[in-house]
Amino acid sequence: MSSNASQQTALVTGANSGLGKAITSALAAQGLRVGLLVRDRARGEKALEDIRAATGNDDLHLFVADLADQDAIRAAARAILARFDRLHLLINNAGTAFAERRLSPQGIECALATNHLGPFLLTNLLLERLKDSAPARIINVGTRINTAIDFDDLNWQRRRYRMMQAYGQSKLGNLHFTFELARRLHGSGVTVNCVFPGVFKSNLGGTDGAQGVWLKLFADWFGWAIPSAARAAQRVLYLANAPELANVTGQYFGHRKTILAPAQARDAEANRKLWQISEVLTGGPAKTVTEGHGASQQ
Repeated sequence: MSSNASQQTALVTGANSGLGKAITSALAAQGLRVGLLVRDRARGEKALEDIRAATGNDDLHLFVADLADQDAIRAAARAILARFDRLHLLINNAGTAFAERRLSPQGIECALATNHLGPFLLTNLLLERLKDSAPARIINVGTRINTAIDFDDLNWQRRRYRMMQAYGQSKLGNLHFTFELARRLHGSGVTVNCVFPGVFKSNLGGTDGAQGVWLKLFADWFGWAIPSAARAAQRVLYLANAPELANVTGQYFGHRKTILAPAQARDAEANRKLWQISEVLTGGPAKTVTEGHGASQQ
């Protein structure tokens, strides 16, 4: 670990490719100590080497966890806390889609497990370190699909599984989480915002995933019109770096300005409801966060 106590430390999930790699590269180029949280160790090591070579930053650290697996997240969080005595920036970027319904090791539909419960659990496990490091920022990378969560069938047991609907509902969870966490952390020195990075070239869901179904086809014909991941990363980096956003929290951003969230995510009661459900589904780690000022219970 660097001996520079003033050095800023960031953690980026899904950092081995696409948007996550672009964000990580930019932060490394700024001189931050950066943790890369990835699902596949070999791909993560390759990304780390690429970023180190491109930026000259040797203070890069690899952590491995499948965000669909809560046991893996807990193990990664322990490793992160052991490595970093400060954490100033957490970017929950990782996300994916699945062509067919599948379950996580904990028996949870995988889009919900990866896209919402994964960052929910990871953030709460790292929250005390973020508060101790304040001022700190949490950025949740969302999407812009106008949908609503079906609270009566979160696990897709009654409905016919639809990939993009499951993806959209799980990513809507990022907004519910952002708004409720911002409320709970008021006055703590930790801000929480969500950003829609726009449509860009990605490998979301792999060859058979969301891009494989519609965006890849469009890209094959009109690839010149689709922004790169590096360009999309600028929206995220604005939230990470802009001094004018130092005290801005609980907002949903597009390109350097706030945008309107879907109606359900603007419902404070729905935000609290999903938080409570998420606590149950992750074994209750978020109970360490109390109302007001983000103080921890003893």
